[in-house]
Amino acid sequence: MPIYEYCCNNCHDVTEKLQKISEVALTVCEKCGEATLVKQVSASSFRLKGDGWYETDFKKGNNKNDTAQTSSEN
Repeated sequence: MPIYEYCCNNCHDVTEKLQKISEVALTVCEKCGEATLVKQVSASSFRLKGDGWYETDFKKGNNKNDTAQTSSEN
């Protein structure tokens, strides 16, 4: 589920909520109680952690680091 960021136009409180894509956007601020929340456009806030999340995991043969080879060729 994505994390959405909301900002209140009344008290300027910023909050993040974990919601399903199909859920209706929030409108009431939890801090001041006014119906002035606005969904913000922001970068996703997630991080791939743990074993197995490396650029070399899905490359085959000797092409383990294609990005380094491409930048040195330019």
